[in-house]
Amino acid sequence: MERLFLAILFTLFCHSAHAQSAENIKKIETYLNNLKSLQATFVQMASNGATAEGRLFIKKPNKIRMEYADPVNVLIAGDGNFIVYNDTELDQVSHIDYDDIPASLILGNDIKIDGKNIKILDFYQDSGSTSITLDYAQKGNLGPITLVFSNNPMELKQWKIIDPQSVEVSVSLYDAQKDLPLDDKIFKFKEKKSSPRSYKKKR
Repeated sequence: MERLFLAILFTLFCHSAHAQSAENIKKIETYLNNLKSLQATFVQMASNGATAEGRLFIKKPNKIRMEYADPVNVLIAGDGNFIVYNDTELDQVSHIDYDDIPASLILGNDIKIDGKNIKILDFYQDSGSTSITLDYAQKGNLGPITLVFSNNPMELKQWKIIDPQSVEVSVSLYDAQKDLPLDDKIFKFKEKKSSPRSYKKKR
């Protein structure tokens, strides 16, 4: 009888945990899919000691702009068709694949964490935050991405990736504002007339 009771209790616990997990995953999907735009200050830190900060702008689908502050002197601008990496100090322009941008996972309008194209590698939740590590098919040369959200209210606070050189890079968001109108012109790159036309694919 005791074994039967323990078996039933274990089954109920597993079912409850699975249901709660499914509910949490659905909440993350809903948040990402309902997000129309986002602008925030970001701080980027890497395991090799490199740091940077700047401003982030996202407009769905597939528009992104990252303005790095001095002394990094980098601008990343994606208008939905292609992404430009502009080293403003060296006055060089490169093309980047969307797959090579960690934020590409959150730029779409139909994100499904279904265990097929996007698989869950790790999930953790406490009273204040939720983190989920995802392995997705279109991540290019990047490792899995970890998204960190605050719980109440639910907001994207950070993402972390492993780059092709095995360096962990985290981008933390501050003073974020979502669903504000953003002009499409923000995401278009205007090349200076004096800039050399040396377009190279950045990997």
